[in-house]
Amino acid sequence: MRLQNKVIIVTGSCTGIGKAIAERCVAEGAQVVIHGLEPEWGEQVVAKLGTQNAVLHIEDLTLPEAPQRLVEIAIQTFGRLDALVNNAALVISSNIQTTDEAFLRKVLEVNTVAPLALIKAALPQLSQNRGSVLNIGSVNAWSGEPNLLAYSISKGALMTMTRNLGDTLHRENNVRVNQINPGWVLTENEAQRKHEQGLPEDWYKAIPNVFAPAGRILWPSEIAAAAIYWLADESGPISGQVVDLEQHPFLGRNPPKDASTLST
Repeated sequence: MRLQNKVIIVTGSCTGIGKAIAERCVAEGAQVVIHGLEPEWGEQVVAKLGTQNAVLHIEDLTLPEAPQRLVEIAIQTFGRLDALVNNAALVISSNIQTTDEAFLRKVLEVNTVAPLALIKAALPQLSQNRGSVLNIGSVNAWSGEPNLLAYSISKGALMTMTRNLGDTLHRENNVRVNQINPGWVLTENEAQRKHEQGLPEDWYKAIPNVFAPAGRILWPSEIAAAAIYWLADESGPISGQVVDLEQHPFLGRNPPKDASTLST
């Protein structure tokens, strides 16, 4: 039980990676605050985990007082707060033609500003309990796909924030801040997005080798397994680190000769 007696907020945990992280946290002995925008899905997660282990809060994180309310729910329900997982994100396609200033601000508000606001709101409790923050980024933070411009910008900013606060908050507040950058993960929303883009319902069963050497893309449970290390005391004093979780070397990769003939 690597997270015994810890209380953890996991944003965006009604589905996908966040849901998998919350489930794994409870399996490791933690109590969790489930958060998202989908009441029915969130209620299903809480029912599965048990009300003694989980509480649900539905709210848009970009609202001014939302971060503080989320922290207060953790304290009122479970008496403390030990860790924060900033997983909630707006995953949306855009390129240079479709990304105007208003669109970029909207994506940044959800993917970068809200995580910072949550860290600020949680900091007193996290500092008191020598807690930790785990930001869920994306391998797109390094440059991103052509049709993920605004999303990639926001995740690049999140990565810089992780390194900055991972140093500052560790020294000044006893709070560790780290980040994992998942690659291509088969979440419910990703499966639906690709289907809406014209791919068949079972598109994930035939991924070209250039994108998935293992023959499949990642599962949310595999990201959750990695998340536990950063939330547990066993990661010790490590802070300010960003780890890419993909099945091939994302930077400096030598693409196969036939890669140009393949499409996602």
